[in-house]
Amino acid sequence: MAHRRAGKTVAAVQRLILSALNGKSDARCAYIAPTYRQAKAVAWDYVKRFAAPVATDAHETELRVTLANGGQVRLYGAENYDALRGIYLDDVVLDEFADMPPAVWPEVIRPALSDRRGRALFIGTPKGRNEFWRIYDGATRADDWFALALRASETGILAADELEAARRAMSEEQFLQEYECSFDAAVIGSYYGKLLDDAQREGRVRQVQYEPGVPVETWWDLGVGDSTAIWFVQRAAREIRVIDFYEMTGEGLAHYAKTLQAKPYVYDRHIAPHDIAVRELGSGRSRLEMAEELGIRFEVAPRLPVDDGINAVRLLLPRMWFDATRCAQGLEALRQYRKDWDDRLKTFRDRPRHDWTSHAADAMRTGCIMAEEEKQEAGMDDFVAVSWAG
Repeated sequence: MAHRRAGKTVAAVQRLILSALNGKSDARCAYIAPTYRQAKAVAWDYVKRFAAPVATDAHETELRVTLANGGQVRLYGAENYDALRGIYLDDVVLDEFADMPPAVWPEVIRPALSDRRGRALFIGTPKGRNEFWRIYDGATRADDWFALALRASETGILAADELEAARRAMSEEQFLQEYECSFDAAVIGSYYGKLLDDAQREGRVRQVQYEPGVPVETWWDLGVGDSTAIWFVQRAAREIRVIDFYEMTGEGLAHYAKTLQAKPYVYDRHIAPHDIAVRELGSGRSRLEMAEELGIRFEVAPRLPVDDGINAVRLLLPRMWFDATRCAQGLEALRQYRKDWDDRLKTFRDRPRHDWTSHAADAMRTGCIMAEEEKQEAGMDDFVAVSWAG
């Protein structure tokens, strides 16, 4: 865990080259960034430069360097982590791990190391108490892990006057996160972070049991060649009980129809975003029609500006209860969903950052937009749950 400009990426790249050079002839070592584009921009030049004396080939298209002994170092992005399934690794660096989907490590990378007895290095700066915090916290208490924190006030890498200038130019939260490695600073630019902190403090993130007598509605974000996310919700009295969450990449509608059937819930309605009704150029059919053939009859949420949808979520989050276990992945995505940052202008853009958090956040927005629309049509000043069965 290191402050900005501490040299963590340079050190990590050199580690991978040494691992590939000193390992087996078929050694495979990987540098993984949150996105493929980010991996190329941040690490590729370092890999080529430091590997040059011992490399026989540098493949620009695949971002892969082959060393004289046959070992390889290759760069990947975590945005489509399912594509990494099936590879084997001897050593891996996960850079800016706090920005990656939580499932990357346990579901894909950890199994890739098993038969090779490989090792992993997680590096980055904190982004709240997310998966990176859990990895770091566990490492500080485990005998077979190593943990290191490099804070700018302690390393001496950055000049004191530069640190003071940075402190003046940034908010206190930004400075503590970026330079002092604070996990307790709020996620900068988060849309829902404070509201979810309130939910945690008020005990609304806990075990939330499925009530068989209350119908379940689902809120969707449907990806095309991308992730599809689904929230499972029950409305009881004035409460919105979020009992489950599901997300998967690279599957068609038939997969999600089977997923719904496999769960023990009695469904009343399924709510999809407005673009489900768009007809595909190839087939001339819409996903709305395809879903109906599979037994999923969607209601379509109205199309609203993103800012209006975010406001709809903010209005309803104070009435939501989340199952801490089944909704863990979705909750983490909502916490990390934040404004996009403009490095050139050093300010936040007026739009959300599109990354692994977007699908869960968009699905939540779909449901909240519909709820707000129905509330206004009913002429209610406040949200009151309705029994959709009549």
